[in-house]
Amino acid sequence: MLAALVGFLGDFDLAEEAAQEAFAIAAERWPREGAPANPGAWLVATARNRAVDHIRRRRTLAVKTKLLEVAEAVEDEIPQDTFRDERLELIFTCCHPALSLDAQVALTLRALGGLQTSEIARAFLVPEPTMAQRLVRAKRKIRRAGIPFRIPPAHLLPDRLTAVLAVVYLIFNEGCDGRRELLGAQAIRLGVSLAELMPDEPEVFGLLALMLLHDSRRAARLRDGELVLLADQDRSLWDRAQIRAGNEALERALALRGEGPYVLQAAIASLHAQDSSDWPQIASLYAELLRMTGSPVVALNGAVARAEAEGPEAGLAAIERLELEDYHYLHATRADFLRRLGRSDEARIAYARALELVRSEPERRFLQRRLAAL
Repeated sequence: MLAALVGFLGDFDLAEEAAQEAFAIAAERWPREGAPANPGAWLVATARNRAVDHIRRRRTLAVKTKLLEVAEAVEDEIPQDTFRDERLELIFTCCHPALSLDAQVALTLRALGGLQTSEIARAFLVPEPTMAQRLVRAKRKIRRAGIPFRIPPAHLLPDRLTAVLAVVYLIFNEGCDGRRELLGAQAIRLGVSLAELMPDEPEVFGLLALMLLHDSRRAARLRDGELVLLADQDRSLWDRAQIRAGNEALERALALRGEGPYVLQAAIASLHAQDSSDWPQIASLYAELLRMTGSPVVALNGAVARAEAEGPEAGLAAIERLELEDYHYLHATRADFLRRLGRSDEARIAYARALELVRSEPERRFLQRRLAAL
């Protein structure tokens, strides 16, 4: 509904205000008069008419003439298919490269995730006024820069789709923190919408599969508030229905001949979701992903897989030259390899460095236990 209104009005604030008014009118009228035959169309038409009333009252007829040229709809007699689904246009508008990444994330959660400003602020651990300002600036920039409310032309779509997927995945990763599970659920919801709206894009299904498979293990990652490694997790706590849904999304991506980074990561997650992890195959997929992305984080994950497949010496050799000095997972991984090799003094130094950088309290306590055991 909000996407349809933004597309019609070209104004986020006015669309949100009109939507709220329409829901308020429905809450007052429908219990008394009964719901209309097409509730969605009724709500959009009512909101549209309220928005036009606001424009008239604001005396901006000269600027908004095109809106007033549209005949007012009869709210109770509108076919359901009058309003097309404009969520896809809204996603690309929220993730336009002219906006900062922070603004893209906040606006996507506000407009498509349905979160209140206070919820987004809590999720990203910033004061509500700070998040409100980000949203105001993002909406203002869209209006002033004339950012179009449309799907990009074909020659721009691959790069823009990459940005959209990156924003959704960033939201999901933020939600992996136990304090912010709401974000993980919102990211999966956005992924489902993208798959529905773009049924021929393999990377969309790859990302959806990746999120579903990772999230399926959420209940087993913590035990009494303490971090549990994959090898030690109670697999009976894994969400088998979600694993099946993730594998189905991966199969769809592969059927579309997907071979991009999200499809590869989903394939790795699928192997982890089996009763036992096939470490040589996982290491092989990480090597392919590294060739594709050149990411040092991917190289680090690949080193962990190599250590499981070939031993900690192979893993240690693979991470020695990685430029991730401020990334606590590098030091925690190096500490674990050194611990397994019996090099306790070096392992203690690496654990201490990881503890200087870690943010998550469950991870901090886990590292402290490992250090104390040495």
